[in-house]
Amino acid sequence: MTPAVIWATDIKIGEHVQRQFLGMTFNMDTIWTTLVAGTIVVVLGFWARHQLTRNIDDHVPTKLQILWELVVDQVKEQVEDNLGRVNPFAVALAVSLFFFILIANWLEMIPSEPNEHYHFLPAPTSDTNLTYAMALVVMIGAWSYGIQQNGVQGYLSHFLKPYPFLLPLNIIEEITKPISLALRLFGNIFAGGILLALIASLTAWTVGVIPIGGVLSVAFAILWKLFDMAIGGIQAFIFALLTVLYFGMAGAGHGEDLSEEHSDDTEPDAEAKPAEPELAA
Repeated sequence: MTPAVIWATDIKIGEHVQRQFLGMTFNMDTIWTTLVAGTIVVVLGFWARHQLTRNIDDHVPTKLQILWELVVDQVKEQVEDNLGRVNPFAVALAVSLFFFILIANWLEMIPSEPNEHYHFLPAPTSDTNLTYAMALVVMIGAWSYGIQQNGVQGYLSHFLKPYPFLLPLNIIEEITKPISLALRLFGNIFAGGILLALIASLTAWTVGVIPIGGVLSVAFAILWKLFDMAIGGIQAFIFALLTVLYFGMAGAGHGEDLSEEHSDDTEPDAEAKPAEPELAA
């Protein structure tokens, strides 16, 4: 048995097809896989819109409609719980990010490696350039929402809470939010690529003169890709959920005021007593 060959295999992770332009380096594989994932999301969006708006006699929802409504309802529920009311921008952003990240993560499942030197459809979320960009879009949107709801002074005042001397820690926490959001997604997808490379290296595993690595690598690759699909879905949901939570934290106070006003308008006065009927003389 020669398992040591597995660790001697040259596993290259994180390498990209790069091009130079105007002194800048572009990861071309990340760019084209991002375009592929984005195109799929746009096409599915138009398809879902067509399916949801078409006139049908039996009124039986399609599988696509059920999936779409399930995701949107879950996002709306999270938005209402954290923002106090449905915010159209937060819902649209979270749903779009969920489907985009899900498809981007699942691109890794498509066999697209003709040899060890080329990988046409790697998961673009395994590149920090994309995850950082998405995290910045989320945080800039959350900061803009907080300023819109509470004003510049009202939003900045939350850095002094609960105590003014915590200002440096609150600023550091706000800065690390997009970093942790990006690295969480990147780390899980990047680790999946490493494990796939290790499983592929099993082909060199032999027992005496019997090459058993090929059979094991195929079996392990199938099992891991099924598990990796679940990880990709979970990470997409976590990213969308954190997007909603960051919007809720940025707009804290405004939603509470709305809920208090709503409860004051709808709840009956506890001290009010029903009028007693007048007795006839």
